[in-house]
Amino acid sequence: MLNKIKNTLKHSTIYSFGNIATKLIGIVLLPLYTKHIAVAEYGILGILEITIMILSQILILGQSQAYLRFHDWKGYQEKRKSTLFTIFITLFCVGLLFNLIGQSSVTKLSSLFSKPPELAVYFNLCFYIIFFRILSNLFLSVLRAKERSVFYATVNIVKLAIVLCLNIYFVAFAKIGVKGILYSYLIGDGFLFITLLPGMIREMVPKFDSKILQLTLTFGFPLIFTSLAGNFLSMGDRYILKLLVDYNEVGLYSLGYKVAGVLNMFLIQSFSLALLPIAYKMYGQKGDKRYYSKMQTYFLFILFWAGLGLAFFSKEIIKVLALNANYWDAYQVVPLIILAYIFMGARSVQNLGLYLKNKTKYIAYNTILAAVLNIGLNFLLIPKYKMMGAALATVISFVVLYFVTYFVANRFYKIPYENMKLLKMLVLAIILFFFSTLTADFNILPRILIKIAIIIAFPLILYPMNFYEPIEILRMKQSWKKWRKFK
Repeated sequence: MLNKIKNTLKHSTIYSFGNIATKLIGIVLLPLYTKHIAVAEYGILGILEITIMILSQILILGQSQAYLRFHDWKGYQEKRKSTLFTIFITLFCVGLLFNLIGQSSVTKLSSLFSKPPELAVYFNLCFYIIFFRILSNLFLSVLRAKERSVFYATVNIVKLAIVLCLNIYFVAFAKIGVKGILYSYLIGDGFLFITLLPGMIREMVPKFDSKILQLTLTFGFPLIFTSLAGNFLSMGDRYILKLLVDYNEVGLYSLGYKVAGVLNMFLIQSFSLALLPIAYKMYGQKGDKRYYSKMQTYFLFILFWAGLGLAFFSKEIIKVLALNANYWDAYQVVPLIILAYIFMGARSVQNLGLYLKNKTKYIAYNTILAAVLNIGLNFLLIPKYKMMGAALATVISFVVLYFVTYFVANRFYKIPYENMKLLKMLVLAIILFFFSTLTADFNILPRILIKIAIIIAFPLILYPMNFYEPIEILRMKQSWKKWRKFK
């Protein structure tokens, strides 16, 4: 059991480097953006980024997840190459058709917004980015299925270096702002596609299998609505903020969301990339349910601990990253978004029962329900509380989604999750965060030292709360002895 958990964590760690490569741009370049781009322009960039993300995930038609499911499914292993070719050709045509429609209607689309000439250029670039991104995401899923996490991380890190350098040039030297950032994304996604294409061609045979396509679309079709609802759930509030307030509020909220998103970037997405392929292989083996249960406990332990650290120092982090003081109020939304991300991470494990039993339509139903709730809460809370209302709506929606997913998934595949341990971590984290807020008026050095002490105390306080099993305590003692010998 422990070896399997270690294998999952190993791949999660490696994937984290590759995942950081695709997500870290917005964090690393924040000092550059906040110096050269106005808050309102940053708000426009935030809208464009989430539009690219939403459309990319919709237009992939759930096929990246479908390929993962069919890769190790009994009876389909010998059809892997024709399956990949079939999915690739389908997505290539979908992306091409989307671009043709998008480019022909870009003038009308941009006229719906302020600054239509600039937005027309932005939208054109976004369409090209989406085309390369959906194909690259499919290729990355092939690497996940084959557990080639090192290569996955390597190509994404190279992409990061390219996008990073281009961003610095276009924003700081060429002075073309948002357009330069989009150029950087386009070149980076194009590089990733061209790099992966030769290897993917070797994984294909030129045989279009309509029966396979029907199966993969049946599996993936509900995930289209899952992606759409999920993206609106976590990012659609930017559109509503723009509608009810202004681009400045969107800019502040986007910055706070990006800082909180470090938790998602480093841990949640990386863990999810590693979990599904291994979970499919574990399914039906001895101890599979205990494996799923312990993985959620360990995963959430790491999320709560890391989330506390990020929430404690959110104000200091934003002051360091944002060179323009007009951005500093963004720290207020960070703790709430972190809490929402923790429930999102927990829900990703709860979905296992639905993936394993091929009940993906229920994932879509649950996510759509939460998205509708989120939209309603946003319209209710944003007029009065602005970006804090959006953050609160996000937390409530993800809490509801977690519990709905838990009860629905257990109908099809009951996993004995350690719910009392999860509740202990949640209550303890909230109490410790409350104590950290009492240091707000302290001088910077004692404030930082006290917060660090509270963070260190988190796993220690869990000990008298009967959080750890005897075998876990024994393993920790053994690891400590090995570390001391090594030292």
